[in-house]
Amino acid sequence: MRGWWREVAGLVLPVFCEGCGRPRTALCAACAHTLTGPGRTGPGRVRPAPEPRGLPVTYAAVPYEGVVRTLLLAHKERGALPLAGPLGAALAGAVTAVAGAVGASGSGPLLLVPVPSSRRSVRARGHDPTRRVALAAAGRLRRAGRAARVLPVLRQRRTVADQAGLGAAERRANLAGALDVAPGGARLLREAARTGGRVVLVDDLMTTGATLAEAARALAAARPAGHPPFTIPGFTGSPEEAAAHPLFERPTAAVLASSPASFELNRNSPRTRDVAGGER
Repeated sequence: MRGWWREVAGLVLPVFCEGCGRPRTALCAACAHTLTGPGRTGPGRVRPAPEPRGLPVTYAAVPYEGVVRTLLLAHKERGALPLAGPLGAALAGAVTAVAGAVGASGSGPLLLVPVPSSRRSVRARGHDPTRRVALAAAGRLRRAGRAARVLPVLRQRRTVADQAGLGAAERRANLAGALDVAPGGARLLREAARTGGRVVLVDDLMTTGATLAEAARALAAARPAGHPPFTIPGFTGSPEEAAAHPLFERPTAAVLASSPASFELNRNSPRTRDVAGGER
């Protein structure tokens, strides 16, 4: 019955695939396959070149090109909100991959911390795309049997310039000190850590890695001395070793998409140009 009503609605209010323009569907099977289908590149570890200092271990679901780029921009800039579900499913795959890669694939909850958009961007777009996709990813993980929730504890503490058109060094300078943990956020992180939670920063797109490095810095800055908020199930080292451990010092990260050349499998191939994802 639901499918029948969708067909009728498509005749009255024409719907087109946001990826390729095919009529009478918001996302056709072929375009959906580029996000979560077998045989695609990803999820995999990604590293931009040059790699910014402090960049977390980061996994991306898919390369940022072709249909993927079109879908991300449709959701982010054109308000194609039904795409949050399929995009969230792809992000959930990247979250699962990075959690398994660092030995956090046990029963502890995954704590998805979205990189915040500016208030101006949220007002202009009418929604926060990264947070929306993070919520969809957490729901997907829970349905798959993995405890997960979104902790929107980061905020922008000052205005930053539009990132589009800025190079790697310019982005790092633009974002330096721009993020912090909102009041009460550090307490939420510490409480989650006591239950074996694993912090995973999430974003829609990684270009130079400057945004994720700044987000990781902001989370680490909220950690009281001797009380690292990021835990690894099964870690038995001393408090001193814990404070120095890189996975305590900074969280991991998962993104929907990154430059094709940033995937480790492609690092020996000719680099392709990263395309900026617009203002955060």
